[in-house]
Amino acid sequence: MTTNAQTAEQPIAIRVSGLLKSFGSHEVLKGVSLCAREGDVVAIIGGSGSGKSTMLRCVNFLETPSGGDIEIGGEKVEMHADGSPSNRRQIERLRQSLGMVFQNFNLWTHKTVLENLIEVPVHVLKCPKDEAIDRARKLLKRVGLAEKEGAYPAFMSGGQQQRAAIARALCMNPKAMLFDEPTSALDPELVGEVLQVIKGLADEGRTMILVTHEMKFAREVASHVIYLHNGVIEEEGPPEALFGAPKSERLKQFLKTVG
Repeated sequence: MTTNAQTAEQPIAIRVSGLLKSFGSHEVLKGVSLCAREGDVVAIIGGSGSGKSTMLRCVNFLETPSGGDIEIGGEKVEMHADGSPSNRRQIERLRQSLGMVFQNFNLWTHKTVLENLIEVPVHVLKCPKDEAIDRARKLLKRVGLAEKEGAYPAFMSGGQQQRAAIARALCMNPKAMLFDEPTSALDPELVGEVLQVIKGLADEGRTMILVTHEMKFAREVASHVIYLHNGVIEEEGPPEALFGAPKSERLKQFLKTVG
């Protein structure tokens, strides 16, 4: 695990400042901020409806913020006053530096695993096909799916599909990985195999922001934990402080509930 002390001098990979998001009159995010330096693993925890996934989705503009600032790799995202992006090309370019892993895998069902992995590198990044296939095969081996390259998602377990989705995100050679509840759609016996892959990425020093309900895992792999409640950051800090000696009564209650 990478500690904050080790990454204190590292460049900032992702910075979110005063992020706002409303759906109509409903305020989901009320001015939240986050900073992840290269090599950091930031875990976002909180109850259902606290704004965790919305916060993550705003980072790569799957949701359009209502206000605030976002920086990716030191580059500030150009936004209108209402939070909407003012430079679509910039958004598309910055998105390519972020690997996103969703709750429900989002694999193309009509393509094999290998085809899923090479689609974006070949057709969007214009990577030579042979090179893309070689990288995809190495990553499939990395996540324990070397023998599944010709399989279709429908014939794979949820854990295998999610590991394939992680490999697909890594095929973009991203500067940071974003995980949105990567194990929430899995049967309990399949959770461990996915968490093991994510832990391996953390051990490699990959920058990650992870929305998760797996508290034990967050405590083990995160360098920084954010507890979100009702769209505000109720408490944040190193995992040993948040899980070992929480200050907020709400966080104490939350940890009792999920524990």
